Amino acid sequence: MVQDRRAVSRVAQGNKAEPSAASFARHTLQATPASGSRAGYDGAKRRRGSKVHTAVDTLGHLLAAHVTAASEQDRSQVRALAEKVQEVTSDAVEVAFVDQGYTGEQAAQDAQGQHMRLEVVKLPEVKKWVVLLPRRWVVKRSHAWAARFRRLVRDYERLAETLAGASPYWSIKRCGKIDVVPTFSDTGTGIGVKVAI
Repeated sequence: MVQDRRAVSRVAQGNKAEPSAASFARHTLQATPASGSRAGYDGAKRRRGSKVHTAVDTLGHLLAAHVTAASEQDRSQVRALAEKVQEVTSDAVEVAFVDQGYTGEQAAQDAQGQHMRLEVVKLPEVKKWVVLLPRRWVVKRSHAWAARFRRLVRDYERLAETLAGASPYWSIKRCGKIDVVPTFSDTGTGIGVKVAI
């Protein structure tokens, strides 16, 4: 459903249904006691938690999400992220804009194995203010949208698959201007999601 909404939204904005470019980034979520042993320590961010590697198209629509421990290297996640992106876009993505964390020969080879090339967008040498990096601000904007949802600010989940599965919900809400409303069963034991268009 998420991919269908993305395609409809892209066509409505005058683009092809499948993107030819993507932007990869990662976001470190702080661990909670529920994270348990799968959480790692991210030395760059100075926090213990999980990394959510996301890929979005040039309009900011979510293509794929991959969750690892925060101690894992970004460049070693390119293969998994590229595979997921090419799977949902039918091998349409040709270039991925990445930051310097995704550099290296192995990362480039992993992307080439999925018929994709990595284009590193570097930070300017001298910066005085906040700098919007070309093509990279789109994925950072998507992370900011996700941060508006309390459950996506910290790693409250016991399983990484649950955390990765939560990402499409903010994408659905943002993509088609539809409401995602949590629903509860009469007995109070079941929690679901009602999508209202």
